[in-house]
Amino acid sequence: MRTNRKELRALIGAATCMALALVLQQITVFRMPQGGSVTACGMFFIALAGYWFGPLTGIAAGFAAGMLDLMLGGYVVHPIQMLLDYPLACGALGLAGFFRKAPYGLHISYTVGVLGKFLMCFLSGVVFFASYAPPGQPAALYSAIYNFSYIWPEALVTLLIISIPAFRNAVDRVKRQ
Repeated sequence: MRTNRKELRALIGAATCMALALVLQQITVFRMPQGGSVTACGMFFIALAGYWFGPLTGIAAGFAAGMLDLMLGGYVVHPIQMLLDYPLACGALGLAGFFRKAPYGLHISYTVGVLGKFLMCFLSGVVFFASYAPPGQPAALYSAIYNFSYIWPEALVTLLIISIPAFRNAVDRVKRQ
């Protein structure tokens, strides 16, 4: 079977993005009491795989990275929760690829990917972690607050970093090659 250069480049690039994401996810800036943590821009490299190589490659890389993250110490209470919190949440970061040609593509792509991850984690929280909600608080509100508190701080820091012109230009230069 013969693989063309573009496919090989996407495979190697996505694997590199997965590796970088997994390493950066091990650097915890802040850990939430019931799980979830702010990491050193760990979500960015999965979204970047989608931004560079398209949504299918990004989603596949995210799905695989989510499975690896699960194997490195995931918390599972139910098979559906496992899917939502790991491969589907990380795979959703690959949705970034759908907006890679938009104006301000890197920012929009990353934000869409993070929104996808937030949605998956939010659904997991509503269905499987509602018992953690304080008495009288709706499960949806609890899940939204909880997941927002660790996903969006990392996203905002990453958005600031990718707003640095030299960083953004370097990412776009790699994308064009």
